[in-house]
Amino acid sequence: MMESDQFTLDEANGLVPWLQETFDRLGRLRQEYVTLQQWLGELERQWQENGGSEDDSELRQARNSVSELARQVEEGVEEILDRGIVVRNVERGLVDFPSQRDGREVYLCWIKGEERIDFWHETDRGFAHREPL
Repeated sequence: MMESDQFTLDEANGLVPWLQETFDRLGRLRQEYVTLQQWLGELERQWQENGGSEDDSELRQARNSVSELARQVEEGVEEILDRGIVVRNVERGLVDFPSQRDGREVYLCWIKGEERIDFWHETDRGFAHREPL
């Protein structure tokens, strides 16, 4: 990456396979997180219905697992941010790469599933206003 934390199109495209892999992994983690959250909710309801008197080791275990998954998702997002990439939507895998176009700062725009970066938009606009390169 260049000194100014901006990407050329080639640099950004070079990161697409890594981003695809990272968002696939984050997607699996998020799905696991949602499933565990539902299970935790069910456990908490059961525990409350039983007056909270039963052994709550299963509840503790579920809470710890949910926390651990949340931490792993956060770390994955941090990995992306640490490279200077702007994360717009984790679930959709939408990111922007700061770049230059005609002497001004713009964003190169990529969303999970695209083979390469084909779009850009102004820094004050979003995904809906992206234009072909």
